[in-house]
Amino acid sequence: MAQKTHDLVVKVGEYQTRDGQTKARYENIGALMHGDKGPFIMLKRTFNPAGVPNDGRDNILISAFEPRDNQQQGQQQSNQQSGGYGGGGTGSAPGRPDFDDDVPF
Repeated sequence: MAQKTHDLVVKVGEYQTRDGQTKARYENIGALMHGDKGPFIMLKRTFNPAGVPNDGRDNILISAFEPRDNQQQGQQQSNQQSGGYGGGGTGSAPGRPDFDDDVPF
């Protein structure tokens, strides 16, 4: 049985917090998995690397983060709803990208 070892994310933009700090906005694009025959990558079917800002480079940076447990996700969501990490829309806790943004339509 395959086990997820890392979340794969790309930086898709930036936003300003209420106190004027610039923060990165991330999108979860898939997962690094480990199966019976070794590691493999599962990407979102809708992920298009051409849409990722690249500052004129020919490549993009994909970061890998260890998955968060459910308790950490619940705490971050409640902090975001109460304005704890500010910025409106999707944001991120210090040092951690926001993997749980919901599309409002």
